[in-house]
Amino acid sequence: MSIEKNAEEILKELKTGNPFGEKITLVAATKTRTAEEINRVIAAGVPDVGENRVQEFLEKFDAVRGGVRHFIGHLQTNKVKYLVGKIDLYHSVDRDELALELSKRSARAGIVSDVLLQINIGCEESKGGYPLEEGLNALARTKESDGIRVRGFMAMLPLAGDGEYKKSLCKKMRALFDEARERSEHIDYLSMGMSGDWKLCVSEGANMIRVGTALFGTRDYGKQG
Repeated sequence: MSIEKNAEEILKELKTGNPFGEKITLVAATKTRTAEEINRVIAAGVPDVGENRVQEFLEKFDAVRGGVRHFIGHLQTNKVKYLVGKIDLYHSVDRDELALELSKRSARAGIVSDVLLQINIGCEESKGGYPLEEGLNALARTKESDGIRVRGFMAMLPLAGDGEYKKSLCKKMRALFDEARERSEHIDYLSMGMSGDWKLCVSEGANMIRVGTALFGTRDYGKQG
């Protein structure tokens, strides 16, 4: 199906929200997608678009028309300076060092950057993020920083494991999210779910999902920018 048809189908499924009565924000994951494809998905009713790589984001930035800009990939501290003021929501604040750099750069620019704290829910060595049990402590440290505002959490489910195991991880993330909302008025987003597992994540309380292949089709990694 076309980008437009895929967007229509997913948005239709998301219309009823999650079991907690929350609206679901669909973020189009645009790694390797052209600016033309991104503009098509925005025009199709998916204004939130997220890039994984700083260089790719910058190359397409001026060619993308409108939209709410997310950064959803791993972010090196030495590249923060290229993004400050251009990103509406950072999903992958996975360590205090990055939070500090974002805080410093944003405050210097006279802005407040919205961020999500990344939780390594599957305890995977290949992924960054705070341990689940450290999530509330990380929130307490980070919410005192000038220049950034914590809006919630992001997590990626492991590929391995059966449905019940993955459900249990989703429930733990939702419990963290709910407890965090009692401690901070700014907590709004639980970003969890990608093309292969977003339905499971929404059913367990995610209210933001990051979808690439299900919107755009299979990626062509030989095509960049």
